[in-house]
Amino acid sequence: MSEDTAAPAPAGEPTGRATTRITVAGERPYDVLVGRGLLGELPGLLGDGVRKVLVVHPRALRTTGEAVQEDLRAAGYEALVAEVPDDEDAKSAQVAAFCWGVLGQASFTRSDAVVAVGGGTVTDLAGFVAATWLRGVKVVHVPTTLLAMVDAAVGGKTGINTAEGKNLVGAFHPPAGVLCDLAVLESLPVHDLLAGMAEVVKTGFIADPVILERIEADPQAVRDPASPVVRELVERAVAVKADVVGRDLRDLGDREVLNYGHTLGHAIELVERFAWRHGAAVSVGMVFAAELAALAGRLDEAVVERHRSVLGSLGLPLTYRGDRWSQLLQAMGRDKKTRGDLLRFVVLDDVARPTRLEGPDPQLLAAAYASISRD
Repeated sequence: MSEDTAAPAPAGEPTGRATTRITVAGERPYDVLVGRGLLGELPGLLGDGVRKVLVVHPRALRTTGEAVQEDLRAAGYEALVAEVPDDEDAKSAQVAAFCWGVLGQASFTRSDAVVAVGGGTVTDLAGFVAATWLRGVKVVHVPTTLLAMVDAAVGGKTGINTAEGKNLVGAFHPPAGVLCDLAVLESLPVHDLLAGMAEVVKTGFIADPVILERIEADPQAVRDPASPVVRELVERAVAVKADVVGRDLRDLGDREVLNYGHTLGHAIELVERFAWRHGAAVSVGMVFAAELAALAGRLDEAVVERHRSVLGSLGLPLTYRGDRWSQLLQAMGRDKKTRGDLLRFVVLDDVARPTRLEGPDPQLLAAAYASISRD
């Protein structure tokens, strides 16, 4: 982490301090800025040479998208907007083609850029559009949800969905920068805030136990987006992801640990036709992975119970329908970590000790699922 600023704030530190700048290393290093009132930093992240900018935003954020467009025009850019559907409906080949059409009609060149304003679905879509237009143009993410700030906007994974699964079509395309303006979280519905916390909890279990300790100390503070605890949690979660993807952009090894809870989680999303929030599905997926590790003799029961305690304190789901196992198993077979017919799971040997479990016995999988099943 480089600092304009400061390291993650200790609990109780007042808000309003300087911007935190977290650098993601790799072939194309970039900065993630965390703070308040950050829109003025956008031209600096776009860099020199950019003349045209396409602002991609969902329908629900039309006012915000148009405000970003006007700010860019005031800064001297030729700024256009592409309004896309809300939520997972944005992540389709048809919507991507619409965005390519806008870029083509406006004669966007390789020196121009895309700005994504929205949640994880928009950053995934806009990143994919930027990765594929002229084989790659700049993209800057302005995430407006907690989930996008700590997960989708950071790391360079882009993608769209198909009928066969989530994120099966995509590209690795690191952004030129990410602006995490914490003020936008104050208008976020509490359910969306807490769903985003599932990804924060994930980083606590795989790498930074202090995250878990902060939540355990005061779960109510986590529900207040203006609290210094939330700022610290965002910074710590981003720092974990920055460290991992800086070492492994293309999912060749270390980066797989970021998929903790996602194998079952993505399957739940697919079976539910994306009606479940991503964080809610990942919450169930983490409990499942913990139960699986315990049954395999890898993880202590106390850590399994800690999963239930931390996630439960945030009001996140811990169980799923017992009659969906065959559908989920089929969906997990399409997971990106699967190799041939071999299912692979990220599991824990302990807190901050992630590892992989390959080809677990089907009876073990069924037993782990039974432990999280409900009627």
